[in-house]
Amino acid sequence: MAFLIVSIFPKLFVIELLFFLMGKILGIIGGGQLGMMLTEAANTMKSEISNVIVLDPTKNCPASKVGAEQIVADFKDASAIKELAKKCDIITYEIESGDSQVLKSLEETCEINPSPETLEIIQDKLVQKRFLAKNDIPVAEFREITSKDELESKINEFGLPVLLKTRTGAYDGRGNFKISALDQIPEALQIFKGQSLMIEKFVDFKMEVSVIASRSTSGEIRTYPLVENMHKDNILNMTIAPARTDDTISKNAEKIAHKTMEVLHGAGVFGIEMFVTDDNHVLINEIAPRVHNSGHHTLQSSTTSQFEQHLRAILGLELGDTKLIYPTIMYNILGPKNFTGKYKPPSIDLENTFLKMYGKLESKPQRKIGHVNLVDKSGLGMAKLLENIDILSNSIKIVPE
Repeated sequence: MAFLIVSIFPKLFVIELLFFLMGKILGIIGGGQLGMMLTEAANTMKSEISNVIVLDPTKNCPASKVGAEQIVADFKDASAIKELAKKCDIITYEIESGDSQVLKSLEETCEINPSPETLEIIQDKLVQKRFLAKNDIPVAEFREITSKDELESKINEFGLPVLLKTRTGAYDGRGNFKISALDQIPEALQIFKGQSLMIEKFVDFKMEVSVIASRSTSGEIRTYPLVENMHKDNILNMTIAPARTDDTISKNAEKIAHKTMEVLHGAGVFGIEMFVTDDNHVLINEIAPRVHNSGHHTLQSSTTSQFEQHLRAILGLELGDTKLIYPTIMYNILGPKNFTGKYKPPSIDLENTFLKMYGKLESKPQRKIGHVNLVDKSGLGMAKLLENIDILSNSIKIVPE
């Protein structure tokens, strides 16, 4: 067959055709649980993706355990990012910590999505909020803070409480300080000493929600139904799909998410976190330019998981169906607060319950080491699902190996 192709077509065309038939090499900055599940999705798309290479500082990271090659280096290591670009046709990321300037410099030689320009916007919370406000996308009031006097002035303008935030490098609630009294100002400034800061008017919300949205290289946009997020200690505890709210709020949130995807550059899946206020307004809290913890339910609740959708988006394929087939609750499994070390993975044997452990060798306090999806395939209803997830969560024990 190869002889026949070579005899009919020019050699250069044959090489290009073979590369096309083999699929593209995908590079991922980050090889944690999100990189792991992206790799698993890629493993089912061999005609489009021939290999996955991840860049992650932890040896034997979760993605490497499901077939990804690994470059062991820091997310911001410029030479490692350049090495990844040389080996790959497309680069994406599962964490926002990559060096957006280095990625910008590589765009002419390697396809990168979401775009480094978008990553740069989202990496700085102040720049992100300014971008959203400029595009008439609803956010809480905010200001840049450069001094104690300026902080006191903005608190006087906004009233208490307020949120003091670091502009970069924080997630899962880290980098936030709620100031409820003026005598907390010195403590807050000391904690964030030397960091770029912003202040945000505190939003008195009744619900935290999110929309998983996708945009393909062709410009096609699709959103998954609105979900409800419940947190403990500023870390996502569980996601309820669909959100327990009315259609008006859901449609408004999805409309805001759609508009956000229109103004951001590049392709991929984005997690758009929002607040629903007491008067039923929807405000964007933060955007993650990647697959998102609150989208894990799609592995069983939807025809197309967020991980497959992300790959379809950056490959320029038609986006998959985003309808919610089964109401589902996703529950995060975190490392116990009082234990660090090797652990025994829990086992669960319940109908329509799907356990996903991330293959992390060590448990650390509040570390995400797995999740459970409880799927309503029998029409039990959300009240029964919540009852069952409460029983399930109490039965999951992470103990030393």
